[in-house]
Amino acid sequence: MALGLLGLKVGMTQIFDAEGKLAPVTVIELGPCNVLQIRTPERDKYSAVQLGFKDKARRKAIRAERGHVAEEFVSKRREGLKQAGVKILEKADCEPQRYIQEFRLDGKMPAIKIKEDDGTEKDAPIEVGFVIYADQVFKEGQHVDLIGTSKGRGYSGVMKRHNFHGMPAAHGAKKVHRQPGSTSSMASNRGSGRPKKGHKAAGQFGNAQITIRNLVVVKIDKENNLLLVRGACPGPNGGLITVRPTNKKDIPTEEARAKAELAKKKGKGVKVEKKK
Repeated sequence: MALGLLGLKVGMTQIFDAEGKLAPVTVIELGPCNVLQIRTPERDKYSAVQLGFKDKARRKAIRAERGHVAEEFVSKRREGLKQAGVKILEKADCEPQRYIQEFRLDGKMPAIKIKEDDGTEKDAPIEVGFVIYADQVFKEGQHVDLIGTSKGRGYSGVMKRHNFHGMPAAHGAKKVHRQPGSTSSMASNRGSGRPKKGHKAAGQFGNAQITIRNLVVVKIDKENNLLLVRGACPGPNGGLITVRPTNKKDIPTEEARAKAELAKKKGKGVKVEKKK
């Protein structure tokens, strides 16, 4: 998995791209995210970066949340570990974070561009205490995946949950208009008597993790920490959204997309070559 960022869904709008075409976009307040911990194979048996998003008031944070980020936090457990000679992990020394998530890494620690005192930029590996912004991880035209929690609609019937047609709405049908109908065939699972796998019935609708893959970043607003992605994403306005580079491999190249657009204008189809 590649490094991603956490954000909040602001809402949907529409903008015009460089070619003058109207694009429906989802606005996401992405970052800045604080690097809280670095997981290493030597110590944790896996590589990952732990990020925090949105400061949390200290009066609302429990001691564990405050000690997780504070360098000079005083506790009996920490003092006992110091006296025993156990090294305390480096802390980000920031405010307690409202949202915390780890991003697993396949290879070495990724590098981001940071500004020096003289104004120049250089690539540096991520360390605890870094603050990562959207433009340091993503760029315009990049394909990303959006992960969010869909709106919960409670316990719903089959017509709302699975788009069943329902029973006939005539005088001969009595109080069965929104019923699922006969389920006898579903019980004939090779003589076991159990319902077949995948049987559609009434139940919990929504409130599930949804991943929308392979969306294009249209624009990045560095000053306001906003990411504009073409298309819709799950969840309500104000919901938590995880943005990561897409893991979909069969993405058409830019040259293939340009050829497809040119052929579309001429009214001819063209085979789009995909990355291997």
